[in-house]
Amino acid sequence: MAATPRADGVNSVEEEKDCDETFFLAFAFAMAFIHAGCGADKSTADTALPNSPTKASPLKAQSMKIRLKVEDKVMTATLIDSKTTRAFVSLLPLTLTMNDLFRREKFAHLPRPISEEGKRTHTYEVGQVVYWSPGRDVAIFYRNDGQKIPNPGIIVIGKIDSGVAALDVAGSVKVTIELHDKQ
Repeated sequence: MAATPRADGVNSVEEEKDCDETFFLAFAFAMAFIHAGCGADKSTADTALPNSPTKASPLKAQSMKIRLKVEDKVMTATLIDSKTTRAFVSLLPLTLTMNDLFRREKFAHLPRPISEEGKRTHTYEVGQVVYWSPGRDVAIFYRNDGQKIPNPGIIVIGKIDSGVAALDVAGSVKVTIELHDKQ
């Protein structure tokens, strides 16, 4: 029986399957973000240009909270201090239709790209609010499936304080995001 040709550096059928699965997951993840038809409801989005002054507070994002409303459920999230987070806050308030991805996260396109100067990671925790720059998407993880995030990774901007289960529903949800009144 003739040997099956393998890609350079692949020594076994198991390694070849692992390479194929990794490629497929990365490809599927990228395509989902590129081709997803969600977007911001621009009627409530701040449409400031990237270099124009915004109404964002000069307060450190470290102590900032946002309020997220899904139907009649309200969650709060504590933001971390980074340029990416401050750029995200400059877009608020937003109403987004967030689509489901892999039954682990809800995501939506932001009205414009934001700073990519935050620390990138390839892992995530339930409740994290993140920025995925290739698709200019904000995402919130409501379940952990143990998979790694493909390159270039995600930038964490905050974490839901409680109630993330409100996102654990089939399909898309409409989410209103605004600065929390009590800072």
